[in-house]
Order: sequence, then C-alpha cells, then structure tokens
Amino acid sequence: MIRIDSIWLATEPMDMRAGTETALARVVAVFGAAQPHCAYLFANRRANRIKVLVHDGVGVWLAARRLNQGRFIWPNPRHGSQAELNSEQLQALVLGLPWQRVGPGGAITVL
Repeated sequence: MIRIDSIWLATEPMDMRAGTETALARVVAVFGAAQPHCAYLFANRRANRIKVLVHDGVGVWLAARRLNQGRFIWPNPRHGSQAELNSEQLQALVLGLPWQRVGPGGAITVL
C-alpha cells in the first residue's frame, strides 16, 4: 500500500469541487511543499466532507470522505493554519470522533 510517514491537517476550509491539481496547489500554499510519503487533509466549511492528498514519492493520490450525518471535528484556524496528526488521530478523525483526545494529549496520569 501507500507509505505515509506524516499526516498534516489544514485548518482553513477548501472547496470540495477542487481536483488533484487544485488540491496540490493548496498543499504547496499552506505547507510550502508536498513532501513524499506525507498526507494532507482538508475539509469544507461545514466540515462534513474531507479530502486527503497523499504524495507517494512518485505521484499524488486524492481521496474524499463524506459524512451523511454530523461533522468532522476540525480545529479552528485561529490556532494556526496547520496541525500534525498521528495515525491513531487520523483513524479517529475519519470516523468523526474527537481526535484531539487520542494519544498523549488525552492520557490520564492521576486517579
């Protein structure tokens, strides 16, 4: 399958009519470059659709996901234009779960 070493999320909404070239241009504008083996996530304004652009080292892949009910948990652009996620957080995000609570940030250390 496709190797993904890092996952980046853009906080600003993107028009979901964007194709591969437009999404790639958006990655370059927000992140500076499309690095090999990286995934870049974008959501629409209502956060009920996401697109993922992956650079596999040779070319780019573009995938989309839509929620029929509810919305994806998406950070506010006031907290920066981008955020890095780990694979567990990505799994939670695509299911519509609160991904910010997954990983070391959601650890319980004292009972």
